[in-house]
Amino acid sequence: MPTTNSRARVATLCAAALTFSGLLVTGVLAAQPAAAADPAGYQNVRINEVTSSNNDTVELYNSGPSAVSISGWKMSDDSFSAQSFSPSSTTIQAGGFVTFNSPKGLGDSDKVVLYTSGGTVVDRVDWATDKAKPSMARCGGDGTGAWVTATATATFGAANAPGCPSSVPAAGKVRINEVTSDGSDTVELYNGGTSAVSVGSWKYVDGDTSHSAASVSSSSPSATSIPAGGYVTFNSTIGLGDNDSAFLLDGSGNTVDSVTWATGAAKPSDERCVNGTGWFQTATTATLGSANSCSGGGGSTGGTTGGTTGGTGGGQPGQLLGGGGSLTSGCTPEAPSGTGSTPSGTLAWPGGQDVTIADDVCAFTTSTGPEGRDVSGLAFDPANPSVLWAAKNKNWLYKLVKSNGKWVPDASWSATGKQIRFSGGSGEPDSEGVTVGGNGHIYVTSERDNTKNTAPKDTILEFDPAATGSTLTPVHQWDMTSQFPQLNTGSKDDANLGFEGVGYVPDSWLTAGGWVDPLTHAAYNPANYPLHGSGLYFAGLEWDGSLHVYGLNSDGTFTTFGTIATGKSSVMDVTFDAGTQRIIASCDNTCGETHTFMKVDAGGAIVPDVTYTNPAVMPIDNLEGFAIAPTSTCVDNTREAVWSDDGIYGFGSKTSSSGHAIYSGTFPC
Repeated sequence: MPTTNSRARVATLCAAALTFSGLLVTGVLAAQPAAAADPAGYQNVRINEVTSSNNDTVELYNSGPSAVSISGWKMSDDSFSAQSFSPSSTTIQAGGFVTFNSPKGLGDSDKVVLYTSGGTVVDRVDWATDKAKPSMARCGGDGTGAWVTATATATFGAANAPGCPSSVPAAGKVRINEVTSDGSDTVELYNGGTSAVSVGSWKYVDGDTSHSAASVSSSSPSATSIPAGGYVTFNSTIGLGDNDSAFLLDGSGNTVDSVTWATGAAKPSDERCVNGTGWFQTATTATLGSANSCSGGGGSTGGTTGGTTGGTGGGQPGQLLGGGGSLTSGCTPEAPSGTGSTPSGTLAWPGGQDVTIADDVCAFTTSTGPEGRDVSGLAFDPANPSVLWAAKNKNWLYKLVKSNGKWVPDASWSATGKQIRFSGGSGEPDSEGVTVGGNGHIYVTSERDNTKNTAPKDTILEFDPAATGSTLTPVHQWDMTSQFPQLNTGSKDDANLGFEGVGYVPDSWLTAGGWVDPLTHAAYNPANYPLHGSGLYFAGLEWDGSLHVYGLNSDGTFTTFGTIATGKSSVMDVTFDAGTQRIIASCDNTCGETHTFMKVDAGGAIVPDVTYTNPAVMPIDNLEGFAIAPTSTCVDNTREAVWSDDGIYGFGSKTSSSGHAIYSGTFPC
C-alpha cells in the first residue's frame, strides 16, 4: 500500500513538476479576491442541514479527506451582514459535522450564506416558507444531496438519512453540469432523473451577495423544461467572474444546486466528471448542451458534487457510470498521492472510452483493514476467465465472480475473502501483486510484514486455492529481501517500495520469442532449470520501476534471471497477456496512469514496445491493479479490462465513485 511519503519519494523520479489531484480548489466572491487566511480544504465544507425553528440551527459537513479549521468564519441571512458564530467545534474532521445556532433569527423564508474569515463565499442555501421546518436537509448523501424538507425530526450532528424522505423529488435530480466564465458566461443544467422538470420559473445568482437572482427563462427564453436525461443552457445576465459561484434556485426560492470555482478554472469551461454526478474539473473543450467530455484535468474546482446515488443512466460516450449505492459509508477513502507526469510518446487508450464502477461500495472491509480500501493486484484466471483474483494489502486474498455486472466475492470460496500468512502461519503479508501460475496456484507478492512494517520482506508466496479454511498458508515461499538493501533503511516508507506486482510468463512465449537467457547468454532453454515449472515470474519493483525475473523452484529455492527496465519510474502491477503476446507493466498516477507493453526484440531482449494511458474518464488515483481478460471472452472484438483503486478515492469524497475499488472497461481482442 502506498503512503504519502513513499509516493512523494517515487514521484521525485519523474521529470515534471507534481500536481495535486486530491486537493480541490474553489473560488470566492466575484468582487473580493480570496484572502490568504482561507484554510486548506475550505471548499469541502458544505451547509448540510438548517432549521428556522429550534434555536435556528445550522449544520456543516466536511466532505473532504482532511480536517478543516473554521475559526473566524461568519454567516449571513437575507437581512443582516456577515456575523460571527460560535460553532460546536472550530475544526471539522473529515466526514464530520459541526453545528451552530444562527447569531440572528432565521425566518420561515430565508437563506444562509457561509463565509471564511477572509470573506470568501463557501456555500449558500435558500428556502421558501416553512421549507426549513423541521429542517432543510441534503438527501441522497451528506454534503452532496438534493435539498429537501425533512419528513422526520432534524438530525443535527449526524447523517441526514433518517430525516430524509424516501425519494428525492424530480427537481432534486437537476444539476449544474457545466459553466463558463469566458465572456459568454454560460451555465448548463442536466436532468439526471426519469421525468421532465419545468425550470421556466427557476432563478440563479452568482457569488456576489449584492446581486439579485435572475430568472433562467429571461436569460434563455427556450429554457423552460429539461427532459429526462437532457440539457438546458443559458447565458448569465449577471456575469460570472474568474473567482465566482453559481447557485440554482427553484421557482419557490429553494436551493437546488451550486458550484464554486477558482481563477481560470471555468475557461474554456468547468464541467462535472462524470457527467451529471462527479466533481468539477477544468475542461479542454466546452461541451455545452451535450455530455461532458471530461477531457480536461487539474482535479475538481469544488462545489456541490452531485446529489443522486447510483448510476448515471445510459452510457454516454466516454462516461464513467456509477454502480449504485455509491456514497461512502463504513470505509475511509484515501486521497491519491505522488502524482507525476505521463511519459513522452504515450498513446491514448485503445479500447472503449466508457468505464463502469464494478463493485459494491466499501466491499473490501476486513478485520485488518476496516477502511475498505487497499485492493492492489488483479489477475484473471486463465483456466476460468469468469474468475478474477484480487490481493488486498493487509494480507487478504479474494476470489471474485461477476454478479449483475459487478465483481463480488465468490461465496462458495469465501464471501469475505481469505486471510493469508507467511510460512509457519505467522505475520501479515503486505500483499500487493497477484498472478495465477501454470499449475493453477495463486502467487502473491509481499513488500513487508505489516506487523513489522519498518523492515522489507520482499517475497513471493504460493497458495493452493483449493485449500480449505479461512486462512491460507503458503505451499512455498521465496524470500528475495537481501537483493534490495536500498529498501532496508529502517524506514517504513522505503520498506513499502518493494515488490508491488507479479506476473507469470509461460516458457512457451519466452522460447518462441527467442529470449536470450542472461545467465547463459544463449537462447533460453527451460530444460536447464528442471525444478522451475512451466514459466518464470516477473516481479515489479515500486522503488525504480524495474522487473525482476525469477524461476521459482519446487524445492523452495529460486533462480534469479536479472533485471529488466520498463522505462517507468515505478511499477504497480505486472501481467502477461496472451492476446497481445506482451508482458504489461502498469503504473498508477505516479507515471500518469499508464501501461507499458513489453516484447522480445530482435536481439532477444525484453524491451518496452508501446505505452497506453487509461481511458480519459478514469480518475487520477492510486490505481494499482490492472488485468485484461483472456481472448476466449471476446465479444464484438472486445474483452474486459479491470482496474483497482488502492485508495477507493474515485473523483473525491461523496462522489459516485467514492468508496469503490474496481472499474471495468474494454480492450481490443
